[in-house]
Amino acid sequence: MEPRGTAKPLSGRWRVLRYLATFTLPLGAWATFTDRHGWCWMVPLFGFVLIPILELLLRGRPNDLSEEEEQAVLSDPLFDLLLYAIVPVQYVLLFLFLQRVQAGGLETGDLLGCVATMGILCGVYGINVAHELGHRTKRWERDLARALLLTSLYMHFIIEHNRGHHRRVATPDDPASARYGETVYAFWVRSIIFRWLSAWHIEADRLRKGGERPYGLHNEMLHAMVWQGTLLVVIGLVFGTTALLAFLGAAFIGILLLETVNYIEHYGLRRSRTSQGTYGRVHHVHSWNSDHLLGRMMLFELTRHSDHHWKASKKYQGLKSLEDAPQLPTGYPGTMLMSLFPPLFFAVMHPRLKHLVANDTTVELAKHSSSMN
Repeated sequence: MEPRGTAKPLSGRWRVLRYLATFTLPLGAWATFTDRHGWCWMVPLFGFVLIPILELLLRGRPNDLSEEEEQAVLSDPLFDLLLYAIVPVQYVLLFLFLQRVQAGGLETGDLLGCVATMGILCGVYGINVAHELGHRTKRWERDLARALLLTSLYMHFIIEHNRGHHRRVATPDDPASARYGETVYAFWVRSIIFRWLSAWHIEADRLRKGGERPYGLHNEMLHAMVWQGTLLVVIGLVFGTTALLAFLGAAFIGILLLETVNYIEHYGLRRSRTSQGTYGRVHHVHSWNSDHLLGRMMLFELTRHSDHHWKASKKYQGLKSLEDAPQLPTGYPGTMLMSLFPPLFFAVMHPRLKHLVANDTTVELAKHSSSMN
């Protein structure tokens, strides 16, 4: 007789197959960039029409792994290999995108569809997968994260997110935590500008503490600027001005996707102050979550955000749905779309926020503060 539970680690391992669903986006992008008669808007419509509709109709699934299954999946290298595979896939698709734009012959609508498709790749893979790899302990994995961030021109993200956002989340000092009543459009401007400035300050402080020149050769922000500038020059010289402008547009779309995710992940939530006047530890209640399966698979469990902030080094396949973590009304793509219509977003989210604050003393409404103006 088999010991009880011996089949569970195996069933847990097969969970890796569900994350293959994320490769529907690269397949659609490949078809867009290589088929001159293809439908250039298939990826945007899939990501921001079909998936939101399905997630609106299907309930979230909070099912978690048992301890035995969790240990099995966390030690399974296949989950990591999926992430590593994204890096060459992203660069191949970027090359095909640039080549397609360079070839010309695209109607304006088709060109915009190609740019939007590449922009989604920049957000989902160039930044989101980089976010996962950027929290790894091995240097070469973090270098893979930097390689992905390069394709979105957002290499400072790994500095500001890891050493800034995770320390200051749900406080007025964090530019990536949206305030109560703040529109996503105002948040885009504030977060993009102040996170970039924050990354410079964080990196300069790191070097000062190590006894080095703050803006010398070891400054990672300077490295990032050189890498990004070099990529832009190469694209302009090899593929031409139109391709360069198209790439800049795609990278900007990827950045806006990231910042919209940031907006909904912590909207209106602020850590309560302790009796000493400091902010308490980050709790599960300080991040919005979604258990909708499609978004979880496509975004490598990014939607289980509370558990990620509880232990940032935990790999995506082990993240849990936590009972005291607040849930969004639908999945990430649908909530992102809703945020583009502030009156609707506020009407849906503010009652949830007020109920949350009324029932948990560790969280309060993140009202406007002058500290980050």
